[in-house]
Amino acid sequence: MKAKWLVLLVGGIALSSFSWWQEKKITLFMAGDSTMSIKETKAYPETGWGMPFVYFWDSSVTVVNKAKNGRSTKTFISEGLWKSICDNIKPGDYVFIQFGHNDEAKDKVERYTTPEEYTTNLLKFVNETKAKQGIPVLLTPVSRRRFDKEGKATETHTEYSALVRTLAAKENVLMIDLDKLSMDLYQQFGAENSKWLFLQLQPNEHPNYPEGKNDNTHFNELGARLVAQLVLSEIKKQIPELAAHLVKPVVKK
Repeated sequence: MKAKWLVLLVGGIALSSFSWWQEKKITLFMAGDSTMSIKETKAYPETGWGMPFVYFWDSSVTVVNKAKNGRSTKTFISEGLWKSICDNIKPGDYVFIQFGHNDEAKDKVERYTTPEEYTTNLLKFVNETKAKQGIPVLLTPVSRRRFDKEGKATETHTEYSALVRTLAAKENVLMIDLDKLSMDLYQQFGAENSKWLFLQLQPNEHPNYPEGKNDNTHFNELGARLVAQLVLSEIKKQIPELAAHLVKPVVKK
């Protein structure tokens, strides 16, 4: 009789442990700037690529997008945004880190970081994520839309993207080269048709922008979705353990 109860007890513990493992939650934090951030209604149709990104995941993953307009690595730290991520990292969580647009803006002193400071700040993000047993993922800054006279997409973050690549290799950190991937995407569309990915509006075309908009940095809904899909494709290639938590297609019988 005692043996029977022992078997039931051990079986119950094993089942409980299995259920806990099955239900374990992952948080995917996003640290970045306006190209990634969640937009206010008044900014529509401007869309950060982090907005469609949230819909890729099943119920085991919670995406916490802390990216904010106009932030560099420096202001992300000074305003406490990084601390709000770091304080909540659990073992096994992911932190996607994409900065550069504002770090390289020398005319905006409050945002600008020198190349040395940029590297130091990224290393801080990486080391503090690892210290919490989280998994950092560095991304080169997504490219702006710029073409030369021959219709070739040209680099817009040459120095700062190179710093991300160097740091990722040195520290053996996962890295998604979103700068290159997005340039390749724009090239596929071409100099003229790539405008359809950005916040490009004629006067009176949208009530939020009565004077129109000619923006080659920020995406519209289509551009944000396609950039998010670039990140998704790299996750499938580089991080299969995270890709296992993607939404599974429903197979109709």
